[in-house]
Amino acid sequence: MSRLLSARQALGLLAAGALALAPLPLAARDFVYDADTNARIAKKLDIPVYFAVPGWARAELPSDIETSDQLIDFKHPDGKDAKGDVGLRLVIAKRAGLAQRLAKSGLVQTGDILLSFRAEWGGAGAYPNVQMGISHTGIAYVKDGKVHNLDNPLNEEYLGRGMRGDLTSEHYRTLDFMHVIRPRDLTEKQKSNILAWAVRMNSSASRVYPGQISFNQDYNAPKYSPRKPLTFVQRLGQIALGQNPEGNIDMYCSEFVWSLLSLRDCDPATTADDFKGGKVPSCVKPIMDPMKVTGNVVPSHRRGTYAGLGDGPLLVIDALDLPNDKRKELIASIFAENPEGLEKMSVGHRTVAKDMQPKFARLESYYRAITGNFFQSWWGWIMSKGFNYAGIPQNYSPTSFLINSMMPKNNKNRTMDYVATVVIE
Repeated sequence: MSRLLSARQALGLLAAGALALAPLPLAARDFVYDADTNARIAKKLDIPVYFAVPGWARAELPSDIETSDQLIDFKHPDGKDAKGDVGLRLVIAKRAGLAQRLAKSGLVQTGDILLSFRAEWGGAGAYPNVQMGISHTGIAYVKDGKVHNLDNPLNEEYLGRGMRGDLTSEHYRTLDFMHVIRPRDLTEKQKSNILAWAVRMNSSASRVYPGQISFNQDYNAPKYSPRKPLTFVQRLGQIALGQNPEGNIDMYCSEFVWSLLSLRDCDPATTADDFKGGKVPSCVKPIMDPMKVTGNVVPSHRRGTYAGLGDGPLLVIDALDLPNDKRKELIASIFAENPEGLEKMSVGHRTVAKDMQPKFARLESYYRAITGNFFQSWWGWIMSKGFNYAGIPQNYSPTSFLINSMMPKNNKNRTMDYVATVVIE
């Protein structure tokens, strides 16, 4: 095979063999669109359009990425004529050597958020659809030329044998799709700090889990509370610094990642004393505002608006700018029950989905109202106020990082960008 294989030749290989690829030498590549390949990938992925993202969510990347993996600009067929150019950047990659190649290419960098994406959840019911198929959150850091992952639970299922955290654990070894989300404008110093915190936490994982840090299975019980100090972030720092605070703190996966990124301005080598005592260090700063259930970015799109935890598919629908009948049809499909689809989920997620299905009726009404005419949009806004003051806490679900990236590029509350989706073979 020629060392100078062109992008179109590589796409031809894809077209001939679905997503299967032969190993290729390193080359400078860009994400490329090809109609025939796009059709075959669409059939292979078989995801609803609201599992893709608008074009404006994408991070700016160089056009000469050095990698042997295939870079595909996938446009969802149902968004072909949409103003938002709805689709995914796909990195088609062999599992062997994945951590090294992602580090070398720069497609995954220190501080990036790794979202476990379950394409098979598409159309399985309201809960998996509103979650956009995202089931878990980890954080990446690059060390010794390799991408490492750090996840809570801090155990071998997620970090692998010997807590190596190099994308070879049972969780990542059995994962087929992974979204990469990048916090905006991280400085080299902030990346250095994140790396230092991650290495400390990884090296102490066997000692601190589950005695000092455990896993919280209740995603509706965040530690964050508006206008309250971020003592739980301070506590995470204390544990990583080996200060051994009394008691135990339980965090779910996305809360752990949110907290670790909120330490980005703290250098563990110089701020250790600041973590002692009862006051939260001034260097602790939220990486992203935790979200209410619904936001107000649709339909106004103003710079000061914000998105909500339940707004993911809504932002895609807004980008599609569909005729009224098509919009109603798509919304109905998001909230339709699908017992057969639920069977594709794990037992734990399936139970949550069944329990949550009846609770999405109000959200469906909100979707219908907020994307309609002026009166409907006004009524949808009123409904959103009801959601946000119904006792449901502000939160940072696994999907919230992707949702944040889908707000308009100039939105002052947007702190995330979508990099790509890694398709692991």
